[in-house]
Amino acid sequence: METATGEEITIVCNHCDRDIPSPNIDLHRVHCARNLEKCKICGDMVPKKHAEEHFLNTHAPIACSMCQETIEREIFDSHKGEICPKRIVTCEFCEFPLPAVDLAEHQEVCGNRTELCYQCNSYVRLRERYNHETKCPGTVLNNVESSRRIPRAAEGDGNGRRRRDGDGVSHKRLFFTIAITGIAVLIGSLFFQRKPE
Repeated sequence: METATGEEITIVCNHCDRDIPSPNIDLHRVHCARNLEKCKICGDMVPKKHAEEHFLNTHAPIACSMCQETIEREIFDSHKGEICPKRIVTCEFCEFPLPAVDLAEHQEVCGNRTELCYQCNSYVRLRERYNHETKCPGTVLNNVESSRRIPRAAEGDGNGRRRRDGDGVSHKRLFFTIAITGIAVLIGSLFFQRKPE
């Protein structure tokens, strides 16, 4: 098939389907048929000597490094991010990272843990925390009353954790730990600086 582009006449190569200038078509057809082949999957023209490499790098299934399952290359990213049972996900209750295959069992146990609701002074399962927060009898309307009922020592830090009664003791422990760590680092650096004699 001949087409005219501007003043130059081109012919479509029946092997690679490209427009070739008519003076070069005979030489191109011989070169094209001898050196190129059309990929059966994507239709790209690939040098015959690189056809297998093209298939392996572009179309061949890949083994997932996490679950060892062989996956089609087109869906590999989706598999790795959303489907692979060994991908790492986090628990919605404790934010602990673990394989997706173990998530349901972990959340079954983790969601049954309880924390104190400081609004109504009752213990609530973590899996029921959201529903409880929306229906808690000690929310904004009862906030003044509930704060009077709960002694100050029993109130938490607002993150679902209880405050310790002896806050001064925990500060002393912290300073003691820092001091011991500093001494250990100092001794260790002195020990490792000495050159063997």
